[in-house]
Amino acid sequence: MTWFQKTITLKPRPRGFHLVTREVLEQLPEVASLRVGILHLFIQHTSASLAVNENADPSVRSDMEAHFNHQVPENAPYYEHILEGSDDMPAHIKAVSVGVSLSLPISEGRLALGTWQGIYLGEHRNHGGSRRLVATLSGEPAS
Repeated sequence: MTWFQKTITLKPRPRGFHLVTREVLEQLPEVASLRVGILHLFIQHTSASLAVNENADPSVRSDMEAHFNHQVPENAPYYEHILEGSDDMPAHIKAVSVGVSLSLPISEGRLALGTWQGIYLGEHRNHGGSRRLVATLSGEPAS
């Protein structure tokens, strides 16, 4: 069994849901060295999230953003945490709702995602900046 861990950085993106599978894998060539294993990703931020969803039709990502903006509006009168901007408290709620980590299977040196699946970054701030992910690999090396 092999263990490996490193922190990777995703480039800054505007608010919304973004497909980041390629960007993650470009920074993790070590995935290819595993015959079978797990990639665990953890985002080190309280106002962004990670998910797995549709990788082909970008309207899924814009619909996700529209849904969460409707469900978790800015400037709700009951928010107390308002000092960091009107998008901050909704960003925290969205991050908790979507999630901050993923565990993804590795098979024969590749992520074993479904045909239409990709890794999403949910950027819930208007100007969130770059995002750090702790990537932990565990598995059996390829022969």
